Amino acid sequence: MTISEIKAFLVTVDPTIERYESSKRDTDAYTVWYETNPGRAHADDQKQDVIKFQIDRFTKTEDDETATAIYNALDARDDIAFDYLVDYENDTGYIHHIYDCEGC
Repeated sequence: MTISEIKAFLVTVDPTIERYESSKRDTDAYTVWYETNPGRAHADDQKQDVIKFQIDRFTKTEDDETATAIYNALDARDDIAFDYLVDYENDTGYIHHIYDCEGC
């Protein structure tokens, strides 16, 4: 999986997603993503290139449809493993959906 493939996939789920930082930070909801670590996985005596990346959805809406769509899209992929966390940020009022991903 390449950076270009990750980006192409993510914009199908959230067309407003931006890499690293959002120009929409002053709105009620926005999504960003960035790569965290390229590497190699070893399975079945074979090496495979992997890339770790994180998706952050910030929203002030409970049960945010885009957050759910991101989860469902990741869950449907066989080439992406992910952990999902939710945090509430008291200082900003955002619900922070965190998807810690690894794609191969």
